[in-house]
Amino acid sequence: MRNDIRHIFALIAIVMIAACSSERTKLSTEIFETSASGNKLTPLEESEPAENAVEIAIEPNQEFQTITGFGGSFTESSAYLLNKISAVTRDKILEAYFGETGARYSLTRTHMNSCDFSLSQYSYAPVAGDLELSNFSIEEDIEDIVPMIRDAMAKSKDGFRIISSPWTAPPWMKDNKEWVGGKLLPEYYDTWALFFSKYVEAYRKEGIDIWGFTVENEPLGNGNNWESMHYTPEEMSVFVKDHLGPRLQSAGMEDIKILGYDQNREHLREWVDEMYKDEASSKYFAGTAIHWYASTFEVFADELQYAHQKAPEKHLIQSEACVDAEVPKWQDDDWYWSKEATDWGWDWAPEEDKHLHPKYVPVYRYAIDIIGSLNNWVDGWVDWNMVLDRQGGPNWFKNWCVAPVIVDPEQDEVYFTPLYYTLSHFSRYIRPGAIRIGIEISDESVQATAARNPDGTVVVVLLNESESAKEINLNLHEGMSSTVLAAQAIQTIVIKNTLQL
Repeated sequence: MRNDIRHIFALIAIVMIAACSSERTKLSTEIFETSASGNKLTPLEESEPAENAVEIAIEPNQEFQTITGFGGSFTESSAYLLNKISAVTRDKILEAYFGETGARYSLTRTHMNSCDFSLSQYSYAPVAGDLELSNFSIEEDIEDIVPMIRDAMAKSKDGFRIISSPWTAPPWMKDNKEWVGGKLLPEYYDTWALFFSKYVEAYRKEGIDIWGFTVENEPLGNGNNWESMHYTPEEMSVFVKDHLGPRLQSAGMEDIKILGYDQNREHLREWVDEMYKDEASSKYFAGTAIHWYASTFEVFADELQYAHQKAPEKHLIQSEACVDAEVPKWQDDDWYWSKEATDWGWDWAPEEDKHLHPKYVPVYRYAIDIIGSLNNWVDGWVDWNMVLDRQGGPNWFKNWCVAPVIVDPEQDEVYFTPLYYTLSHFSRYIRPGAIRIGIEISDESVQATAARNPDGTVVVVLLNESESAKEINLNLHEGMSSTVLAAQAIQTIVIKNTLQL
């Protein structure tokens, strides 16, 4: 009831602001739009205020989470493909993701040992019984992932953070002795914790710092398909509390973040209840990682709100998302704006969950989820593969997926899909250290989020899924700006003169 009353008063305030619009200071803005009609981060001019416009009020005094960043993942598949194309095309892609003219990615992820988006199955510790990991080596990464990360670092003016995730421990540490499924044997908990610190040391020798770990990618499993290892919430908490946390601390790596869970949002409650049940359990967890695969449109706001309330000071980071179970459409922008994509659940979800997996519009899937995640306390959002080929690989399991950038190595061609521009609307303009702030909208058909950057600029990202354009009046303090948001479009508005208002 209290939230409803607040919303009513906010809408009244919007109407009053609109009535006085002629007396308001003009905001200094930059406007960028990506649309089904062909705009791709295209700069736009402001429009004149309209009487029947959608009124948006920015509430800078309402402060929420601090943003950690946005980005994508360094996989062996992506790095391999960058090695297969020309130096010029490779440089173009890295600039597009990390350069000042591009998406300016600030938060990334990579895999420890192999994953489905590797060329084969491998471990940095292949020798069975090597409890001290004297044979540990990241040699598998030296020709592909390490050079890709280094080249990205050279492109990035502000730098970026890296989260590393294991899909599985080496099979010899597991109860089933397999790459897929099974559990870590308790007698190897200390050795597996040592593995994490060895990894940090090895990457540091290559000039690469690791910001954080997730304990295990998808601890509930992935249908016994590719590399995986299972934990219950209790088992993961014990491993972190008694082994991984103390190991990193004793190695002088206590600043490295440990993120728990790392799977779909519908199970968040049971995981955060266990992770944060007391000080001993929560001490080493810096936050929780989540994926989006439980639904093609449901953000699971209640679960995100619950996780935040359970541990308000902890991170809540979306660590993986992609258009999965699809072969990419090549040089076909219209497909990414059409309701034709399906996900894994279209074919394989239980009947009671089928409604969560209808056909969907890929651009909307990304924009809705990022906006919805930010508006429910998520502070970081990481896409999956940065680069894939026209088949949606390479992938040893043939688990084809879509990436924002697709390449044809044989022709040395690159296709920046509309998903690349969608992500850029957030990553390029909402910077690490930004604080999400309040926003009220008079038309529920427009979705939006807002943040204040460390430099004082305010960024508003809008999504219009409808078939008609929307006239927008944007209000901040005593200032106002107007724009036309095209049909089927995403728009980012950067307000530059906020300190003078």
